[in-house]
Amino acid sequence: MAMVDTRGRALRDLRVSVTDRCNFRCTYCMPREVFGSDFVFLERQELLTFEEITRVVGAFTRCGVRKVRLTGGEPLLRRGLERLVASLAVLDGVEDLALTTNGSLLAGKAATLRAAGLHRLTVSLDSVDDPVFAAMSDTTVGLARVLDGLTAATRAGFDDIKLNAVVRRGVNDDGILDLARFGREHGYTVRFIEYMDVGTTNGWRMDEVVPAAEIIRRINAELPLEPVEAAYLGEVAQRWRYRDGTGEIGVVASVTQAFCSTCTRARLSAVGELYTCLFASTGTDLRALLRGGIDDDGLVAAIGGRWAVRDDRYSALRASATSQSGEGPRKVEMSYIGG
Repeated sequence: MAMVDTRGRALRDLRVSVTDRCNFRCTYCMPREVFGSDFVFLERQELLTFEEITRVVGAFTRCGVRKVRLTGGEPLLRRGLERLVASLAVLDGVEDLALTTNGSLLAGKAATLRAAGLHRLTVSLDSVDDPVFAAMSDTTVGLARVLDGLTAATRAGFDDIKLNAVVRRGVNDDGILDLARFGREHGYTVRFIEYMDVGTTNGWRMDEVVPAAEIIRRINAELPLEPVEAAYLGEVAQRWRYRDGTGEIGVVASVTQAFCSTCTRARLSAVGELYTCLFASTGTDLRALLRGGIDDDGLVAAIGGRWAVRDDRYSALRASATSQSGEGPRKVEMSYIGG
């Protein structure tokens, strides 16, 4: 049963955060000056259990969700994650089950994730230059470990691996072509993401955004590109392929070319809150309903009722003065609900 919001947008995609913890401190997501050694993360008993997540995802599929992505934090820090993958992979309605990871633990887990039923992988990789990678991720984990994870994923049978690269002017934008060449050489689709004002701690400024159009121009000047039609309504990345047939790239232009009008995504936090926008301030507590004894029909009604009144279009309104300066209402952090 398809659920439609106040702007006619159907519910099709669900992002499930399984933990708020991460072993990286990427400056655009979990800056160390905020998420330092004294930061208090969620206690394990606060997290949804795998059984609870499976119930919620099952309810979402009854509302029309077909694509499910596991995120974090860093999802591979959640012990036994392959058990959750196995439970979700067999749910009626789940046609696409994916996971986004920083890749640091992927070498040891790729094969078990694939065997459990995971369909696709996305690895966050902002640079293939060691010093730039270290500066952006603010971690002692070396770039080589992430690259080993990518190799292990290919060996495990993942054949649709995507790389997400957040582009920040003056930080890693001079490595755009290097990332494009790396993806082309290894058969990965690189998706270049405009630096966004997610949460309230990353110090976002508009002048640090490298527009998607500029990214395409830079790559096209060296590696000729041509546009590719979207694979489905609501696809976030604009697709471009190399004219010589050696793969494709994508750009996510949520700042300069907002796609709110076709957004079909809902997000579930690690503690069971339903968020209907990446830039939302508050969520709807589904955990309380689950632990209060609600049945599956009631859960479907709660999800459908929340989606029916959805009116989110933050990116489309970003041109306002308060949004441009990074001020305005406090927003949930991306590390809490997944990007």
